[in-house]
Amino acid sequence: MKSPADLRADALAIWQAGVKAMRSDRLVKENVRAEGDWLVIGENAADEPLRLSLRRMGRVAVVGAGKAGAGMAAGLLEAIGPQVVGEKKVSGWINVPADCVRELGSIHLHAARPAGVNEPTAEGVFGTARILEIVSALGADDLCICLISGGGSALMPAPVQGVSLEEKQAITRLLSAGGANIEELNTVRKRLSRVKGGGLARACRAGRLLTLIVSDVLGDPLDVIASGPTVADSRTAGDALAILDRYMAGKEMVAPGAIAYLRRVALSGEADHGAAESGAVVRYATHRHPCDVTNLVIGNNAVAVDAAGMEAERRGYSHAMHAASKLEGAAEDVGCDLAQMALRMAVEEGPDCLVTGGEPTVKLAAADVRGKGGRNQQLVLAALIEVLKAEQQVRFALLSAGTDGEDGPTDAAGAVMDADLMTRLQASGLDPADYLRRNDAYSLFERLGGLIKTGPTHTNVCDLRVVVVDRQHK
Repeated sequence: MKSPADLRADALAIWQAGVKAMRSDRLVKENVRAEGDWLVIGENAADEPLRLSLRRMGRVAVVGAGKAGAGMAAGLLEAIGPQVVGEKKVSGWINVPADCVRELGSIHLHAARPAGVNEPTAEGVFGTARILEIVSALGADDLCICLISGGGSALMPAPVQGVSLEEKQAITRLLSAGGANIEELNTVRKRLSRVKGGGLARACRAGRLLTLIVSDVLGDPLDVIASGPTVADSRTAGDALAILDRYMAGKEMVAPGAIAYLRRVALSGEADHGAAESGAVVRYATHRHPCDVTNLVIGNNAVAVDAAGMEAERRGYSHAMHAASKLEGAAEDVGCDLAQMALRMAVEEGPDCLVTGGEPTVKLAAADVRGKGGRNQQLVLAALIEVLKAEQQVRFALLSAGTDGEDGPTDAAGAVMDADLMTRLQASGLDPADYLRRNDAYSLFERLGGLIKTGPTHTNVCDLRVVVVDRQHK
């Protein structure tokens, strides 16, 4: 018979195994290597690996943005080795969160936003301008390697002319508070950016642009991950306007420049790069020469779920796994579903461990009553309430946490609940429904000992959830 502490420890270890498998330096090293006169890319991919001649190659520039940027850059330098770094004058610039900055020699890591503040900043605009300068100065014999991961949209801002950074910040906040999903957010961001929606590729003058991607978007749509800086966009200014109309009705004056710009482009087609192909390999024509663009996903949520499942099996669980391939609904609904599965697993034959991956949404409460939390904490709190309603004695643990170590504007990755935590809650007299209504799950789990704090993991492949139950007490 496993105690609640044992079950919690198992759930955490299973979750951590999924995160460890997605370490960004490891993912890059698994997909890049120097072999004699060749740079081999994507050896573990489904297609044939890409082989680039080092002998014919000029300089190598490394650019990009994302929460995993530091780890990806470190892994790349290790994968190609010091000889190639020196011979090809490898250098570059990556926009990362401030708490990910470290010394990497020839690749500069730029603090493009403070830790835990997932929105564009003036520092990000400065860094993006430097990235655009680097790629536009390359030549036909040069290789540009772009490292993209979750958080790249906020970390690589470059507002179009006539739209201020403050307007983009206001739009992002309003859309997020209204419950807009990542596809909706990025559709708007791309149409207001000089770098998103293929903008970086259009600026690049290298003969080849190779993008390595750690995907934080379910189903790995290349044009959505970090708003697709090296992928042509299929959305238009009209699509962006429709989204703003849906979520910002009556609030147009928050961003008048952005609204005016989108309306002008929608009417004229001016500078709108929509309705273009967004496949895995795209050829872009630049002003001086053709630039071959290859986009390769090297890590995603499904692989993390699989790795977590392997750890569950190693620990003796009979597990079931599911990685969502499309956007999920509200965090509260996902939490209730997981709770109901846990209740069934506790009394029915079959798996005693469930590992799932995804990314739900949260509609924020009004600012005057809103507390502190994130989508994973909200999900676990909703699950807790659902289990309490059942009045069923269950020996289990349920957790949900972001693989990047962040959950909303908090220092927690997520939360975990078990029988001991529920006992503490019932003894406290606190009303969990009130905390859920006010998006204040952090405060509740902090009091009860249910927060998961990992610090930055230097990767980001959406969220990972684990449920384990013990039926041996029957």
